[in-house]
Amino acid sequence: MKLTIFAATGGIGRQLLEQAVAVGHDVTAVARNPRNLPATPSRVVTADLATADVAVLQPAIRGADAVLSALGARTKADTGVAARGTKAITEAMRASGVRRLVVVSAAPIGTVPSPGRPHPPRHDPGDGFVLRYLADPIVKRALRAHYADLAEMEDVLRGSDLDWTAVRPPRLTDKPVTGRYWTAYGQNIRGGLFVSRADVAHYMLRALDQPETYRQTIGIAKSAARLPEVSCSRAPGFHDDLRAENQDRRLALVALDDIYA
Repeated sequence: MKLTIFAATGGIGRQLLEQAVAVGHDVTAVARNPRNLPATPSRVVTADLATADVAVLQPAIRGADAVLSALGARTKADTGVAARGTKAITEAMRASGVRRLVVVSAAPIGTVPSPGRPHPPRHDPGDGFVLRYLADPIVKRALRAHYADLAEMEDVLRGSDLDWTAVRPPRLTDKPVTGRYWTAYGQNIRGGLFVSRADVAHYMLRALDQPETYRQTIGIAKSAARLPEVSCSRAPGFHDDLRAENQDRRLALVALDDIYA
């Protein structure tokens, strides 16, 4: 598959690049600072998504089967890059005739207001008491601007006609890929406070050819709690893929982290 990866020098972006190349994908890596890219046999395009011109992005996207984006603000000064950059990416995709897009968001975003969704649910469907009333409010205050940016990014996706998927991880770690994690449609993972960047990348690549994930938000985590009433299927990527929309949920610690490159 021909893939274009945006923000390829960040934590998840590097994992996407390395894992995609390792399994034989033909990859174009887009980064603000190409010197920071890992040494892989990929085509490289330099672009700053904070001020991205659609015309600059089109050559990186043209001819691709799918696009993956690990775009997100690493510092307060970068806030806004996720929404602006994703808007440029989606416009370049439409102009290039490319439809499939998988992006990284964050676990709390389902309850964050945005211009396109000013009255989201107050709580994620599966929040426990501690997450709902203690951890979540603290984290949202600390990362208000970052989460608002990601919520607007998801507005951009919903406003497009693309086949998008937004993956919402909780707190990210640097542990190696395991291929074993829980996922849920439209909500986060019960007891799922952590997941590795490597496993997020693993799932993003696996989701590329799954039509059931089109125009969906997907919670992902290494769950601390085994749920008694879930449908769990073992997939070819040797990971546990939780298929029940109403039986999973989320974190609420620190999801944002990484990846503006």
